[in-house]
Amino acid sequence: MTSSRLALLVAASLAAACGSKSSSSSPPPSFQVVPGDNVLAASVNGIHCPQNTDLNTPCVSVKVCAPGSTTTCQTIDGLLLDTGSVGLRVFKQALSPALAAALPPVTTGGGALVECVQFADGSSDWGPVQSADLVLANEPAVRTPIQVIDATFGTVPSSCGKPETAPTTTTGILGLGVFLQDCGPSCASDPANGLYYVWNGSTATGATAALASQLQNPVALLPADNNGLIVSLPGVPDAGAPSIEGAVVLGIGTRSNNAPAAATALPLDGAAEFTTTVSGGQPMPGSFVDTGSNGLFFAPPSAIPSCTDQPDWFCPASTVSLSATNSPSAGISGPSVAASFRIGNFDTLVTKASNRNAVFSEVGGAALAKAGFDWGLPFFLGRTVYFGIEARMTPFGPGPSVAY
Repeated sequence: MTSSRLALLVAASLAAACGSKSSSSSPPPSFQVVPGDNVLAASVNGIHCPQNTDLNTPCVSVKVCAPGSTTTCQTIDGLLLDTGSVGLRVFKQALSPALAAALPPVTTGGGALVECVQFADGSSDWGPVQSADLVLANEPAVRTPIQVIDATFGTVPSSCGKPETAPTTTTGILGLGVFLQDCGPSCASDPANGLYYVWNGSTATGATAALASQLQNPVALLPADNNGLIVSLPGVPDAGAPSIEGAVVLGIGTRSNNAPAAATALPLDGAAEFTTTVSGGQPMPGSFVDTGSNGLFFAPPSAIPSCTDQPDWFCPASTVSLSATNSPSAGISGPSVAASFRIGNFDTLVTKASNRNAVFSEVGGAALAKAGFDWGLPFFLGRTVYFGIEARMTPFGPGPSVAY
């Protein structure tokens, strides 16, 4: 991670195949989505996603406006829904020229504030921080800094890895994590934070970013539904599904359509993490839940073979059923919550499948135990998951927390 507050997306993606199968071992969610101004439609490889999205990709749309304008606006479709990060990051190519020109830069230390977000595969997103008004669902517009991803802006420092030059699948990232800002106090005080830079017209150097200048959690800026969010996605059958449609409900217990169903809340630490123990294995601190990861990535207690042609993914001879316990990180008190899941053969389900399915819950891959358990998109299928934002109270207690 570049910051304790910014989860890096797992870049274990499928290169070319688009068929898959999956299953969901969790019960149907008891929470029912009721339409309202606070309901943001979410697709997994569905109507809000570009046609070339990778498997298990959740997408949403957001309206972006020039500050104070109701006419210089654009609805940006195909944004990756990412509960592991905070803030809107959108490729410049996805913005109309008029809107791109109307978003004022955020400045610091005599220059333009720029951000570099690095990912697990060595790629990165580089671009200036600019001010915009965002509209989530039909909520009131909120003003916030966003990142315009633009590899041509200024001179990219060597420390920023390999910046993406254009969108290949999604048009950007909408980070709806549990923190108020994407980095917080550490980036406000340490210029060597590795995330924020200042461009003075000739060079880019590491810079501090005041809390108000950092990318903000747009849910936390809402006037009422600002204490968290609910991700509700349907389950899929064993054979998987071509796509599914779900919802992100803004606020928890702030109005009648976001009153929570029965769930157990897991308090999170300062990195939005907890400890996962898979039955028969050792505790894995540093675990997290993240819609932006397209599989379940972990160190299994007993070896699960990886695919020879897709080594990022597991290929067991038969489906493996596992159970785990999620507990608060060391030093944090709170209940433990069980989670069961299954791992199938990725080649059989995806690479060699003849169907066109692209949403499934039985796929996963190996990770080092010290990396924790990455509960990616499959965890959300057939579950209702609640995210409580830091420093805000929900019916489950204070955030940051995750409940299911």
